[in-house]
Amino acid sequence: MKWALSIVSHLVVGGVGFALGIYALPILTQPASPSMQAVESVTNQALFTGAFQRDRQDSDFLHWGEGSLSISDSHIAFVGELAPGPDYKLYLSPKFIETEADFNANKAAMVQIGDVKTFDRFSLSIPEQIDIANYNTAIVWCETFGEFITSARFK
Repeated sequence: MKWALSIVSHLVVGGVGFALGIYALPILTQPASPSMQAVESVTNQALFTGAFQRDRQDSDFLHWGEGSLSISDSHIAFVGELAPGPDYKLYLSPKFIETEADFNANKAAMVQIGDVKTFDRFSLSIPEQIDIANYNTAIVWCETFGEFITSARFK
């Protein structure tokens, strides 16, 4: 009986450590965020703005984002806070998305802009072949775990 409790306690501690590692690793390895000046230059030239909100339908206490999104003719910038996590991607969608099911059902119509590696602000270049007028929503998605983080309607 003692050995069974020992095994169970070790498995629980190992599981908690693993979960904490998944949560902490992106925070520890994130690069420096872009400067506020770089983000403000996009904000000052914004054609569209939107807001990531914590209360999206499929957001939860581990997967959320809140803050301001600005879109110029060549960049997308964000200031706010995202729940830390690995392998975040920014997508644009022609349809408003706020659930994992909607994301997966509409992914073929979306375009991936780039990697989101910082959790307080980011600035990503929009590839030249993408016409921003064809989209109305930005989505932060965790590619590795297939998790919806947040979305922002910008028009």
